[in-house]
Amino acid sequence: QYFSFGTNDLTQMTFGYSRDDIASFLPAYMEKKILKVDPFQVLDQEGVGQLIKMAVENGRATRPNLRTGICGEHGGEPSSVKFCAKVGMNYASCSPFRVPIARLAAAQAAVEE
Repeated sequence: QYFSFGTNDLTQMTFGYSRDDIASFLPAYMEKKILKVDPFQVLDQEGVGQLIKMAVENGRATRPNLRTGICGEHGGEPSSVKFCAKVGMNYASCSPFRVPIARLAAAQAAVEE
């Protein structure tokens, strides 16, 4: 049994943003400091990340051996991978071209522990 978080869809539903439309307003949001980065490129750790963290904690309270991970573009972004390691996730899945980056980020997170 496992929880696999589709972070692209979770981000879309949490923020209420469409990935197809974000380009029309993201530059203005970043300029006005509403957002620091594109939440579809870098996992929003304060919002979406906290939802994931709560789900992992509550899931493991019931099933201590529950495997958890993320799938999507965030799985190949270094700070997102490090967040996953910090909350005790087991894996990150990403596009093939992002695998080397994800592996390096996971190794760095393990060394930093």
